[in-house]
Amino acid sequence: MKIAVIGASGNLGTALLRRLAKEDGVEVVGVSRRAPRPEGPYAGVAWHEIDVADADSRERLAPVLAGVDAVVHLAWALQPNHDEHALWTTNVHGTAALLDAAADAGVPHVLVASSVGAYSPGPKSRRVDESWPTGGLPASHYSRHKAINERRLDDFERRHLGTVLTRMRPGLVFQAGAAFEIARLFAGPLVPKRLLGRLRVPIVPLPTTLISQVVHADDVAEAFWLAIRGRKGGAFNLATEPVVTPEVLAGAVGGRPVPFRRAVLRAIMWATWKARVQPSDPGWLDIATSVPVMSTERARAELGWVPTVSAESALAELLEGLAGAHTVPASPPLH
Repeated sequence: MKIAVIGASGNLGTALLRRLAKEDGVEVVGVSRRAPRPEGPYAGVAWHEIDVADADSRERLAPVLAGVDAVVHLAWALQPNHDEHALWTTNVHGTAALLDAAADAGVPHVLVASSVGAYSPGPKSRRVDESWPTGGLPASHYSRHKAINERRLDDFERRHLGTVLTRMRPGLVFQAGAAFEIARLFAGPLVPKRLLGRLRVPIVPLPTTLISQVVHADDVAEAFWLAIRGRKGGAFNLATEPVVTPEVLAGAVGGRPVPFRRAVLRAIMWATWKARVQPSDPGWLDIATSVPVMSTERARAELGWVPTVSAESALAELLEGLAGAHTVPASPPLH
């Protein structure tokens, strides 16, 4: 079996390479803007340096995808957060280019990483399945781009009935090896990352509606592999237990939550983001407080997927990674 992974050196890509390396007879083609050193999970991969944001990415990707049994699209940019055009070029144009290239090459199975962020606002008190509308949140460019890509996937499905299309919709994806990348994306380059990993805060002010879901990167990689092996199409929600409430989040840093007005926190995020003090726009808060809590029953029933890392353990591993407790070979995006 020959599998191509687009965005193979990032957070999810690295985890998927680790998972595929366990399978006999699997040949992996990796696509990344910059090929990592061929060590650890990046060894034994046929690397191609292609930026999906480039105007000619479709033409360059098609021959790379010729003859593969499946292609997994994971390429996504979260920064520069103040330049939505740059993000659009990678996230929306790049996805369109990949889909067109897969069609040109006649790839029989296309798998794409979507997100819980693609969902329209929904309930926190009950779980929704994959039929919940994927209209996104207008105030978040991340959510808008995910929703636009969902429409592109709808169109691809209509036009290519012979191709199996799989959409994975995970919650926030954590692993120790991606700790510095995640911290850089959301805390900025000036914040001492190792200090974050050792941080213990007795009181954590959080909105009561800040309820979200997380999943370990290795568990997401397992879901992709199960879908590839069984050639399963459709959408699959991916998240581990428990749901991350303010209590769980505060507990991760040794504290207890104190209710804090969402509107005030959003205003603080907006002002500091606009002033470029920190890199996270308030759309991320909108996602955490507005998207629904997902049911993962379909992934469990149809893929046989069972997450192996709890939400508390995933959060703890992320903090341990920041503190330097985990050392793994890092690609350029994760370094």
